[in-house]
This record gives sequence, C-alpha cells and structure tokens, in this order.
Amino acid sequence: MNSGSLRLRLGLAAAGLIALALVLAGIGLTLIFDRVLDARTADGLDRTAKLIAGQVALAPDGAPTLPREPPDSRFSTPYGGLYWQVERAGGTALRSRSLWDRSLGTLPDTSEEPAVGDLAGPDGGRLIAVTRRVSIPGNGGTVALAVTVAEDRRDLAQSRATFLRLLVPSLGALFAALTLAMSLFVRRALAPFRTLRADLAAIHAGAQARLPDTFPEEVRPLVADLNRLLDAQERDLERARTGAGDMAHGLKTPLAVLDALARRTEAADPVLAAEIAEQAHAMGRQVERTLARARAASGGLRRRACPVGPALARIVGALKRLPEGESLRWEIAVPENLAFPGDEGDLTEILGNLLDNARKWAHRRIRVSGGAEGGEHRLVLEDDGPGMSEAAIAGIARGRRWDETRPGTGFGIAIARDLAEAVGARMRLSRSELGGLRVEMRWPVPAA
Repeated sequence: MNSGSLRLRLGLAAAGLIALALVLAGIGLTLIFDRVLDARTADGLDRTAKLIAGQVALAPDGAPTLPREPPDSRFSTPYGGLYWQVERAGGTALRSRSLWDRSLGTLPDTSEEPAVGDLAGPDGGRLIAVTRRVSIPGNGGTVALAVTVAEDRRDLAQSRATFLRLLVPSLGALFAALTLAMSLFVRRALAPFRTLRADLAAIHAGAQARLPDTFPEEVRPLVADLNRLLDAQERDLERARTGAGDMAHGLKTPLAVLDALARRTEAADPVLAAEIAEQAHAMGRQVERTLARARAASGGLRRRACPVGPALARIVGALKRLPEGESLRWEIAVPENLAFPGDEGDLTEILGNLLDNARKWAHRRIRVSGGAEGGEHRLVLEDDGPGMSEAAIAGIARGRRWDETRPGTGFGIAIARDLAEAVGARMRLSRSELGGLRVEMRWPVPAA
C-alpha cells in the first residue's frame, strides 16, 4: 500500500484519532479514579472519626481520654500511615501511637461537616485528613473537641498505580480492537470504488460498454459523469472515423489523377513521370500513416483486446502467396493466450506492415515468437535479411523511408509503430541474431 492510498491515509487518520481519544479517556478515567478514591477514603476516615467521637470522654482534669482505640494496627505502629488526634480548644491533645512524638494539624472550620483536606504528615509525607467537630458534656457544660483522622497518600498512590497497570493494557487492547474495526469499516466504505475500478478495467478490456447503475447514492453522480464521458467519446470516435474515411476518399481521386498523369507523360519525359509517380506514392503512404494515427488516437477508454494467434495465421497465410513468400521458411511460436491491447484492425495493420517488410528483405527465414515476461507480453518478429543501421532506425522513428530502391520501404514500420504506441505498446528495432531486422513489441499484461 503506497503513501498515496486513500485507504492508508484514512486508516492512519482513524488510528490517530482513536489513539488521541483513548489518551484523553485514560486521563479522564484517572482523574475520576482519583476523585472516587479520595471520596471513598474520606468516607472511611469519617466513620473512624465518628467512632472516636462516640467513645471520647473527659478526665477529671478536663483532658480528653479514649477508653478503646480503633482496631486497625496501623494506628499503633509509629508512622504506620494511619493517624488520629483529638484536640480540645486551648487544651491538650490526645493522639494515636502512630504519630509518635508529632501532632496533626487541624483542618480549618468550614460550613461543611466534616472538613476534608490535606495535612502534613509526621514523616514529611502528605495526608488526606478528615476533621469532625463535636461537643461532649463535661465540667458542668459542654466541651468542643476536634477529632481528626488522616491517612498517608502514599498508600493511595499504590492503589492508583495498580489501577494504571490495569488501565494501560486495557486501553491498548481497546485501541487494537477499534483500529481493526475502523480498518474493516474503511475497507467496506471504499468497496464501491474497488467495484468502480473493476468496471473501468472491464471497459478498458472491452468486456462492457458502460458502468452499471448499482452504485451507492454518493457515487452515482461520478458514475453518471463517467458514462456521459464514455458516450461523448464514442460519438467523437465515430466522427473521427467518419472524417478519416472522408479524407481518404477525397484524396484517392487526386492521387489517382497524378498517377495517370505520370503514366501519360512517361513516353515524353520518363524522368518527370517517375518523379511524379514517386511523389504521388509518397503522398499516399503519408496519408495512410496520418489516417492510421487518427484511427489509433481515437481508441479511447473502450479498448478491446484481441488474440494475436488467429490474426497472425491469416496474415502469414496471405503473405505466403505473394512473390518470395512461398520460398521463405516461416517459424511461428506464439502462445494461444497472447492478446494484443487493441482491436483486430489495428493488430492486422501492424502485423501486415511488419511481416510484409520482413518478406521483402528476408533471404530464407522469418521467425515470430511471443510470450509473457516480467509482467509484460512481448511479440518478436525477426528475419535473416540485411537488417538496418542505427541511422536508418532513427529515420524510421521520424517517418522517413530507409531505402529508396524498394517502394514503400520504411513507411509501413513507422505506421506500425504509431499504432502500437497508441494502444500502450512499445516497439524497439534492433539487429536479430538471424542477421536481419528484429522488431520487439511489449505491452503490460492486463489486470485480472
């Protein structure tokens, strides 16, 4: 999947958004957990404060006493992490053994009861504390006491760490599941475009003429525009073919007149007659090439593939009946599944021009081979004639004749090259191991 893939870009964008959402969710869940943990801890501390407030009494000297301490062993362990303190305003304070020689502060009085907040711990840590203010009878009246119970936040940090150890892999698993689900969703959402691509490939191959109307509503406008483009192209193609035919018909008469004039003046001026005939012939070949280019350029999207074997057999059969054709040895080795990416008329003209040229120059052998190689189809035509020089090959590329001694030599190869390139094939001229010209055509293997 390359970097320009819409599926890849949508998948990466979805994965990024999912990751961002899960990170924000993780932060939010952690904050919620901290709030809930603080509230639950404060509730437990308040219950302990109420238990202490219910048991506290005053000694004869007015000092607070507690007949029975809370049962949690951390209250009796120095710096055990759980502390309580009962303080009388302006008097002495009663503390748990866990405070050792230290004392707790008292949270400021608030409108809410109990007061909840943080205090400094006896060992330098932070404590979450609850202070509940109560009044008990004593000395002929009531005495105000402040009961404070606190817990070290380091104990809460262990619970938070345990929560995070469970939260992170859970969010990771959720990320994987959501990313997979989003990938399947994107694949499903892009399915109409894969179908559209397959239908366009079928149109290119000539299997169908139009796109079907079975696409989702969001894709139908695009399909309708493509169908209109196909219809307009078909009309343009028909007009181009008609115009090419009209042009050919209109030029036949002037060329025939020139040829007749050449024959009429042959007795009086053979040199002039030969020059007129040669120029008329050159004009005819140039017209043929121009018409071939016009027809090939109108191939468009609706391109049909045709098998090479049957067309090759017909052309070879016809050329064998021409002068010098019967004496040649024709070696044909083309697989049945070799298909040319154009219509049969273009293939016939390409093979006809190339094989007729080979027939004119071959001494004894003409070899035609083909097959698939490196994701491409290839077709190779060779002969054992004199071959062509690099300068002659360059001249063929410009549409010039490469030999003036034989009529038409060179134009046929140029026309064949134009037709091949118009359908996406590449043609290369070189010297064959047989000694003559080697013409190789290559074109991509059609997608399945």
